[in-house]
Amino acid sequence: MKVEQIYTGCLAQGAYYVTSNGEAAIVDPLREIKPYIERAKRDRVKIKYILETHFHADFVSGHVDLAKATGAEIIYGPTAQPAFDCIVAKDGEEFKIGDIKIKVLHTPGHTMESSTFLVKDEKGKDTAIFSGDTLFIGDVGRPDLAQKAADMTQEQLAAILFHSLRNKVMTLADDVIVYPAHGAGSACGKNMSKETISTIGDQKKLNYALRADMTEQEFVKEVTEGLLPPPGYFPVNVAMNKMGYENIDTVMKRGMHEMNTGEFEAAANETEALMLDTRKDSLFSKGFIPNSINISLDGQFAPWVGSLIPDVKQQLLIISEPGREEETVMRLARVGYDNVIGYLKGGFDEWKKEGREFETINRITVSEFERKFDKDKTIVIDVRRPGEYNAEHVEGSVSIPLDYINESLSEFPKDKEFFIHCGGGYRSMTAASILKSRGWTNFVEIEGGYDMIKETNVPGTNFVCASKTKSN
Repeated sequence: MKVEQIYTGCLAQGAYYVTSNGEAAIVDPLREIKPYIERAKRDRVKIKYILETHFHADFVSGHVDLAKATGAEIIYGPTAQPAFDCIVAKDGEEFKIGDIKIKVLHTPGHTMESSTFLVKDEKGKDTAIFSGDTLFIGDVGRPDLAQKAADMTQEQLAAILFHSLRNKVMTLADDVIVYPAHGAGSACGKNMSKETISTIGDQKKLNYALRADMTEQEFVKEVTEGLLPPPGYFPVNVAMNKMGYENIDTVMKRGMHEMNTGEFEAAANETEALMLDTRKDSLFSKGFIPNSINISLDGQFAPWVGSLIPDVKQQLLIISEPGREEETVMRLARVGYDNVIGYLKGGFDEWKKEGREFETINRITVSEFERKFDKDKTIVIDVRRPGEYNAEHVEGSVSIPLDYINESLSEFPKDKEFFIHCGGGYRSMTAASILKSRGWTNFVEIEGGYDMIKETNVPGTNFVCASKTKSN
């Protein structure tokens, strides 16, 4: 038996490749299915099952396309009602893969169909669990995403999750390995560890939600406390995973339409497409096409697209670093943004070379900011998340998280100069691009963000442990 975690950092997502004696199962696959198919061919194994821990909200799974391509059967836990052929397993039902078995443990709470898959080795010993969003390393799944579908409150779902964990997961042996669907950075939890693998025993010791003496009331309170509203694209991804979606090859072919500068400009003017620039923030600041938005590939690209572009059906025109166009289209498709209509051939450099109009962002170093800073006059806006801001920030600064910038534009001054920053520059450049596209010119973006500001003499608040901020 072999279990391999296939971790995608930009989504903070873990898929799994399980093999035994010529057969394989894929757990929670991403939408691009070629790597799984090629890996199975290389290993000379047949993909027999595709295990889905639940209807994912933060990404589009590859289950439908992978099943069509390989003939593998999709397995969901009890109560799932997808619109395509699959096995809706019973609680406790077992499925054989080579010489091992995988047992379905129905663990509702994050969602009502959420299930944990227990791996039994060749000797029948409990070896590992694929816990999906039921149990993370250091956290558990947020119980507020399925409220509408389940016709329950988040408190009711949290109570169900409490019993799922106590009755199905915590009863397993301490040496059982925990393989979760996500790690730190995912919006599916609020206190996830950077570690992506653990054991039941370690989680009983370290996970706040698995304390042995924890009451149901305490669990409900602590799990629901400090939850930020989920990104707007989550319900759409759930629907795509439940109802099915357009074939990934079709999406890629449409998105990889090459345009010269004239064609690109015409498309921008004649359609309602949004121009998305995926270059590094350092490149974007020095020059960009007017009204384009910067969300760099070199970060948590897909989740930020999902948070900041409300409509997954939005048409998109791509400006990327040459050679990264296909990566961009694929990473957008991972979260359901299937309507890329083309990309700029040669990227921004070609646009600039032809003498076309472009804009820049007023970006300064932290040293320059330190010289300009006046605690009585300088307006500083911090676009990090509330938990980061509460932990430490520039004295007198205002918190406007990038996550909610579209709803908070009225909070940015229009008649006074202000400075914006995040942790390292990625998010503040995205914020700067949005502000510039909406008409703001009276701001300065700080390169390096708070990570570098706190090393200067600019006054900051005393550090507060993040666990006390009750926010992510």
